[in-house]
Amino acid sequence: MDVFNKFYSSVSNTVSQLSGVLPGNPVTREFEATQFIASAGPGLLWKVYKGYKKSTKQEASIFVFEKKLLDRWTKADRDVMIEILRRGVVQLTKLRHPQVLTVQHSLEESRESLAFATEPVFASLANILGNTENMPQPIPNNMVNYKLYEVEIKYGLMQIAEGLAFLHNDVKLLHHNISPESIIVNQQGAWKIFGFDFCIANQSSPGAPPFWPFTEYCQALHPLTQPALDYLAPEYILSASHSPASDIYSLGMLIYALHSTGHQSLGNIGNDYIKFKKFANELRNLPQSRLLCVTEGLREYVKLMLNTTPELRPDPHQFLKIPYFEDVGVKTLNYLDSLFQWDNLQKSQFYKGLPQVIQKMPHRICIYRILPCLTKEFVNPPMVPFVLPNVLLIAENSTKEEYVKYILPVLKPVMMIQDPIQILLIFMQKMELLLKLTPGEEVKSDILPMLYRALESDAQQIQELCLCVLPTFAALIDYPAMKNALLPRIKKLCIGTSYISVRVNCLLCLGKLLEHLDKWLVLDEIIPFLPQIPSREPAVLMGILGIYKVALSHKKLGITKEVMATKVLPFLIPLCVENGLTLSQFNALAALVRQMVATVEAEHRAKLEQLNSIQNDSKVMERALSSVSAGETLVPLPAHTDLDDMFSGLGLEPFTAEKPPAPAPLAPLAPLASSITTASSLTMEEKQRLAQQQDTARRFTRQQPPAAAPAPPAQPPRPVDLTSSLLQANLTQLSQKPYPKPTTSQLAPSYSASSFMSTRMPLNTSYGHNALGLEAQGAAGGAAVGATSWATPSNANYSNKWAGSQGRQGGVKQDWSAFESLLPAQQQQHDSNKNGVKADGSGEMMDLLS
Repeated sequence: MDVFNKFYSSVSNTVSQLSGVLPGNPVTREFEATQFIASAGPGLLWKVYKGYKKSTKQEASIFVFEKKLLDRWTKADRDVMIEILRRGVVQLTKLRHPQVLTVQHSLEESRESLAFATEPVFASLANILGNTENMPQPIPNNMVNYKLYEVEIKYGLMQIAEGLAFLHNDVKLLHHNISPESIIVNQQGAWKIFGFDFCIANQSSPGAPPFWPFTEYCQALHPLTQPALDYLAPEYILSASHSPASDIYSLGMLIYALHSTGHQSLGNIGNDYIKFKKFANELRNLPQSRLLCVTEGLREYVKLMLNTTPELRPDPHQFLKIPYFEDVGVKTLNYLDSLFQWDNLQKSQFYKGLPQVIQKMPHRICIYRILPCLTKEFVNPPMVPFVLPNVLLIAENSTKEEYVKYILPVLKPVMMIQDPIQILLIFMQKMELLLKLTPGEEVKSDILPMLYRALESDAQQIQELCLCVLPTFAALIDYPAMKNALLPRIKKLCIGTSYISVRVNCLLCLGKLLEHLDKWLVLDEIIPFLPQIPSREPAVLMGILGIYKVALSHKKLGITKEVMATKVLPFLIPLCVENGLTLSQFNALAALVRQMVATVEAEHRAKLEQLNSIQNDSKVMERALSSVSAGETLVPLPAHTDLDDMFSGLGLEPFTAEKPPAPAPLAPLAPLASSITTASSLTMEEKQRLAQQQDTARRFTRQQPPAAAPAPPAQPPRPVDLTSSLLQANLTQLSQKPYPKPTTSQLAPSYSASSFMSTRMPLNTSYGHNALGLEAQGAAGGAAVGATSWATPSNANYSNKWAGSQGRQGGVKQDWSAFESLLPAQQQQHDSNKNGVKADGSGEMMDLLS
């Protein structure tokens, strides 16, 4: 917020300054100035403001001359100066050349100022060399400790020489004031000729040799109304003449100032005309040692350019051909400026070799000089695959601020291009760089939609690269986009692709995305999707296995036992018999299956133990309540149940051997409380039932125990005649049912014997006798069935274990009809035997007893 406030304050101050400087100036109606950045022209009288055109928002620079700067001058000097400045801008507006500053809006004049607008400007060369007169204070940050690189100087001198060649040969115009103040460096770093205030036009007739009228230097006029003496050619005073060679001398002196310490001119004349005369005579014998500061490859040519004889100086074309300019960087910049003249084939060859040059160029030149030339090609889609790698290479060396300001805005439209497909491929390869430099909002608005388009592409390589880079910025994808946009596209690609590598990469991508998803999104979207994958190649199976393993082991995720038992294991177990698996793959699959089975077993056993504990506690509580109300002593429940006895003959004893210990006969509320604390996974119905039982227990504990009923008077025991009782019981049974049904305690022997005899032996009188003996023994309750010759062996499996439990229950008859289907054949045989002996047996029994 502070940065915004500072920026707002700076803009407000600039606008207020302009409002005072340009009231009523027509330039302000079309252009908006935002920042005071530099100064230029004779004496740096022109103030340069950064701004834009209001109608198109196009960047521009606004040059403003405030007339109040001349208030200390005489009126004659003021009028001359204003006229010189006015004439220079008019001449500049007439010229159109790449090395001449481009005017966007012609000169406008008001009572207080002169103003015109040009292409975006960085500063004048004088400002860059350290002359800060009439500049904003403090100096802008981008100008502090600014240093020109050698390649910038080389290419800048080449551009000035090209501009002079245009002026001399095409326009027949002498600039007459080549100096740092009249050289403008634009926003892209190109050097442009400015300051035509003292230019001299050709006065000869057409077809005649050019003629430039000469005007002597007048010491009575203000120095700023005449060319700078430090850069004025010596023939101006030696022979009172000038020519195009005079501008070459000025260029040679400019080269010296660029390389000298403190960027001073060779004569350091200033405004002293007498000193200028003396220096002009000294130039005849200029020693080589005075030029040692100039770089070696240029030194001898500078000495030639400073020769007092104009005819010995090289012309601009000769100067451009010296070996000094045979530099890869200079040629590269020159090619970039002339790219519009080439066809696509030539451009593609140049762009292929450009990365090697970019790596050797200073970063500032890459950002401000090379990048603008490259981005112009983005309007030509066939050339984008050749240009884009160079732009991204520049981005690698940029700071995040530079990337956001200069590179990202031009990349956004390119991210929307789908044809040619190589554009997406290049972006996929450089996705790590893009994610590192691009702010989060732009990632969501520009990069993520590009990845969606890459997933829907038909190119296998693009799909695989996209799947590889997606997990790297999964944290930036919000939940709705992940659920509704990204995951459906990955699943669709995984199912629909015909490439195994793409399918495997889909699974790997999903596995890496799991840690960024929540548990229920995985259970709802990922786990049910895996069985739908149509292929069973080992690589695909291992990808599926990896997803299951991550989901099972991740602390934030996990798979419920219900999902494992009903969905995962039924899918994984058949995969164990796939023939294409290697031994290590099979071992991994089998290990995961065992892990899941063990997890299901452990979790479900824990739940069943909780439920069993709750049921036992409930029974203990009910019995305790009934005992308290009846005044009886609490007896522990049997640990061995009837249901366990029923399955004892089926070989299940090893699995049911560990039975839960019988609850101790304690107070009924204690087991209930312990079960409640351990039943954290109970259902709502179970918790409600426990709460009701707890309330019932509290109510019973508050009630007074009922008074004990008076015991009946004790009677002396009477003797029992066992013989008469036995005979009477036998006669009663024989009279009611010819073939009596065995009692509960003898169900198994009678059932086994009758079944065995009905199928193995014929019915005769001895059978009835044995049956009678068996019945008699059962009525007496003291003899063993095994006394007969056909009795069931002691190791038979037909022994009934229900009888003992029924006896322990106090003779209460229980309904076990639900288990009759366990032995259907034996039951039918028993019924048939009863029907078969019913008629014959009754007569034989009556004859025997008569």
